Amino acid sequence: MTTKTMTANGTTQHASMFEAVLARLDVAAKIYGLSPEASLILRSPEKQVRVSLPIVMDNGKVEVFDGYRTVHSTVLGPSKGGIRYAMDVNSDEVNALSAWMSFKCAVANLPYGGAKGGIKCDPKKMSAGELERLTKAYAAAMSDVFGVNKDIPAPDMGTGKKEMAWLLTEYNKITGEHAPGVVTGKPITLGGSRGREAATGRGVMIATLEAMKKTGMNRKSATAAVQGFGNVGSHAVRLLASKEIKIVGISDHTAAFWNEKGFDVEAALRYVQNNNGVLKGFTGGTEISNDELLCGKADVLVPAAIQNVITAEIANKIQAKLIIEGANGPTTAEADKILHDKGIVVVPDILANGGGVTVSYFEWVQNKSGHYWSEDEVNARHDASMEKAFENVWYNAQQYKTSMRLGAYISALKKLEKGIRYRGNY
Repeated sequence: MTTKTMTANGTTQHASMFEAVLARLDVAAKIYGLSPEASLILRSPEKQVRVSLPIVMDNGKVEVFDGYRTVHSTVLGPSKGGIRYAMDVNSDEVNALSAWMSFKCAVANLPYGGAKGGIKCDPKKMSAGELERLTKAYAAAMSDVFGVNKDIPAPDMGTGKKEMAWLLTEYNKITGEHAPGVVTGKPITLGGSRGREAATGRGVMIATLEAMKKTGMNRKSATAAVQGFGNVGSHAVRLLASKEIKIVGISDHTAAFWNEKGFDVEAALRYVQNNNGVLKGFTGGTEISNDELLCGKADVLVPAAIQNVITAEIANKIQAKLIIEGANGPTTAEADKILHDKGIVVVPDILANGGGVTVSYFEWVQNKSGHYWSEDEVNARHDASMEKAFENVWYNAQQYKTSMRLGAYISALKKLEKGIRYRGNY
């Protein structure tokens, strides 16, 4: 059932995250002229799996965790997508993110479909032993879904190379294979790719530079604010600063800071490394609220934390000229129209944060070939791929006289529709 509410400015707000994705798909499909058959297929995930995972906790008691995996599409190749550990993981979120992955892989010109998975848990309240048992139970439950040429998971919110190593170990134990390519985002020792950890943040940097070129913004005099200081945000901050872009705003879930003169980025990175991974207590700037950071006076805004942070209310106050979406779904559908009407260029998530899946693809290729590249080779291939994807999205946005978000969806739909047509129907 479709659940919608009307906001004060008359725009439609979707209660379901998946419905919000489909709403944008429908708008792009209408502009592009997507066939009804292709539209119908893309509105329905191919496979949805939900499992119960009973785990013995350190105190000897058993807890049961909900696990999810959705394969949205395998039209262009095996499905690809991360696994997140968080208390708000649910089937609607996983369905939405799996669809985004289908579009993201198509925009990045990768031979992948889209998938997503997750476990409803709070990893910060669990010991390493509990997390290992939970991860391996999930791998066992999903062993018939995963496969080197079927469905390839990767890290996401709340997971990293440690969890991917556990997942790989359990999968190989169950199948009796040595199949490093079944998981990406692994430690380099187990077949991971150099450059993978910084790849999503690097993609944000490339998207920012390309957007600056198109809009005539001088990077040497530009300022940027980055919301989020995790894997994506911290690398984005570091890489943007390396291109002489002044970072005036930084934040994480514990605190936000502003410094008009520009942050000492290396000092901020060192502080977080030595402060249990959080910014709280940093003295390199003035503490502000996260909303103040989003609406601060900066040329570039990078939301790189969680979804739905740029609401209609926030959008009306944003001063940035460019928004580069490092997170998945940081902008609500009702905020999109406001930003477009204000003339703010938004580089959407399915383009801007595509660096991670691009280097995941490189990792998969290296695993399959048994030949591994240097970090410089990985970065050069990544940058060329991101630049090509940006150019294609910009071209479609201009050709169809629409926003970059819809230009990105159109880029994806063009490729997906061809795949559906060439594959034929039952």
